[in-house]
Amino acid sequence: MPVTNEVAGEKITQNVLASFENAPDARLKEVMTSLVLHLHAFLREVNVTEEEWMAGIQFLTRTGQMCDDARQEFILLSDTLGVSMLVDAINHRAGGGSTENTIFGPFYRDGAEEMPVGASINKDGKGDPAVVQGRVLSTEGAPIANATLDIWEGGANGLYEQQDPDQPEMNLRGIFHTDDQGYYRFVAIRPVSYPIPDDGPVGAMLRALQRKHWRPGHIHLLVKAPGYNPLTTHIFASGDEFLVSDPVFGVKDSLVVDFNRNESEEEAAKYGVQAPFYTANFDFILKPSGK
Repeated sequence: MPVTNEVAGEKITQNVLASFENAPDARLKEVMTSLVLHLHAFLREVNVTEEEWMAGIQFLTRTGQMCDDARQEFILLSDTLGVSMLVDAINHRAGGGSTENTIFGPFYRDGAEEMPVGASINKDGKGDPAVVQGRVLSTEGAPIANATLDIWEGGANGLYEQQDPDQPEMNLRGIFHTDDQGYYRFVAIRPVSYPIPDDGPVGAMLRALQRKHWRPGHIHLLVKAPGYNPLTTHIFASGDEFLVSDPVFGVKDSLVVDFNRNESEEEAAKYGVQAPFYTANFDFILKPSGK
């Protein structure tokens, strides 16, 4: 009986799976087996051509070539395909009243300055000042003292500082700690919507699919405290037109916050900002470790 292309294709899959038999890491073997089964099934389902296969290889190659210390195109690809949010959903089920996670994003940097309560992370004075404050609490409502809030956001022009040579180094980044009652406060800028980088292969993909590439305005936060699960999240500015079309699928209703305009010079002076300014209040609820 002659060997058909279909039979040969099935044999290729089985041969690849058989090559994993001696893998000492059981989890690696499990993941790679599932990956090969799904990848081979996908190629059969779409009846991929050699030209399409090569285009895919070139796309991934360009994605890697766009990555450096200031930009992570692979994270952007993961974000825009909904993979980042799916991984988040699998690994961080809120429940129990804890604050919801959302994506990490490609623009985090280590080494932000530790700042006192109420300090401003805005180093160039651009943008509308926003006083963000609240508490970090347990799911039982107890204040969490000395919790760490690592904060970063894009500039008034929609660019993060590593994208923009005109912004000061580490602009709009800072690390804060809660007081004994779990209170925190910092001064940022009212977040603005911005386009995700579209000058690389991910941008080309979005254009080919006629997808929007503007993210709604938000502030990133990484909140940590001993004995609690770390929280990676955003707070989004209410009223932003792109809340319903976030290209990385990161918006959750519980994370949408009002940034209220305040024109009082007396109130502004209390916070060390210029009027008019904005205020936003948000409590972060952390889940105990292991839950």
